Amino acid sequence: MKYFFIRTFGCQANKSDSERISGDYLSRGFKETQDWKKATEIVVNTCSVRQRAEDRVKGFLLNVDKYFKGETCLQAGRPKIILTGCMLHHQTKDIIKLLPQVDEVLPINEVGFNSPTIRKDKYHAWVPISSGCNAYCTYCIVPYSRGREASRPPEDIFKEIKTLVKNGYREITLLGQNVNSYGLEKTSVTLRKLLMKDSLTPKDIPSNQSAYTKPKTTPPFVKLLQEISKLKDLKTINFITANPWDFWDELIEEIATNKKISRYIHLPVQSGSNKILKAMNRGYTAQDFLKLVKKIRSQAPDVAFGTDIIVGFPGETDKDFQDTVKLAKLAKFKIGFIAQYSPRPGTASHRLLKDNISPQVKKQRWQTLEDIINRPHLNTRPVIR
Repeated sequence: MKYFFIRTFGCQANKSDSERISGDYLSRGFKETQDWKKATEIVVNTCSVRQRAEDRVKGFLLNVDKYFKGETCLQAGRPKIILTGCMLHHQTKDIIKLLPQVDEVLPINEVGFNSPTIRKDKYHAWVPISSGCNAYCTYCIVPYSRGREASRPPEDIFKEIKTLVKNGYREITLLGQNVNSYGLEKTSVTLRKLLMKDSLTPKDIPSNQSAYTKPKTTPPFVKLLQEISKLKDLKTINFITANPWDFWDELIEEIATNKKISRYIHLPVQSGSNKILKAMNRGYTAQDFLKLVKKIRSQAPDVAFGTDIIVGFPGETDKDFQDTVKLAKLAKFKIGFIAQYSPRPGTASHRLLKDNISPQVKKQRWQTLEDIINRPHLNTRPVIR
């Protein structure tokens, strides 16, 4: 019998991808094991959003390598090690140099939806509606690791969810790097071509809003929510992640009137400083963000907000950070995923900006926001699916 083991690092999208990978292995006659020491093949589904995430992958592979070279190992030869996920933004030759334990590199988009997804939870299910990203945030590695955005056909999504509901699932989470842009018509703007230029300037980077043609009728994501909601036995619909620059009025109205939609909205702000938001190329100001939050709350007062924030972005002064503290207090977030800036090779911020904030200052700023946002809500914050 051949056994597979999957180690997953990172976000909900990676967890969903690992469920698909499990289905693929089972369809090929493998059996899953929870002990990597007994595996025939080990799949490492990686995260690359921060350097720390890549370091954790390195640490895991070093432990595997050490075990199978050790005297206590009874297995003849070590298992095949396959790397997938977001670390694939590195070129294959660089991955082999960086992680010599790796035998094979597997782009995640090569593992399709042809085999049944193996889900651990019997009540809640992750359902990807798109892959990749067409946004142009200067710090983000996702467009390189997951490619350009591609939306699944709505009929495929609906068919999958209908089957899930028939099998007893009552809660789903729709997944996308930016669910708002699901199904929108793309413009001709191409990020990779721009960022491959030998000489890059901030003026070369297009706005996030320029990636799509603005919908003239009901946005496709709202239509998808409306169609899914018709399934009688489906109780709760979550979605991650939405972005501020295209949070349509129609989406606000749908959230307000459709009680099947979760009362939790994850809305990344990243910074409360207009200077830093501009350097990040987020496409909105702190005032725009707070105005949006106020508009949503005015129509759906029972909604709780979560967010993502990066501290220590290049050039972030004490004043810039205090602007973020001020926004966090005004927005009254229920939960915050706070990260210390980590330059990602190849991104615009890595090429254009010097990482000039010390690790000590980053850690202090992280702790300040952690205390303001997360500690008061430790026992009451929403479950993030």
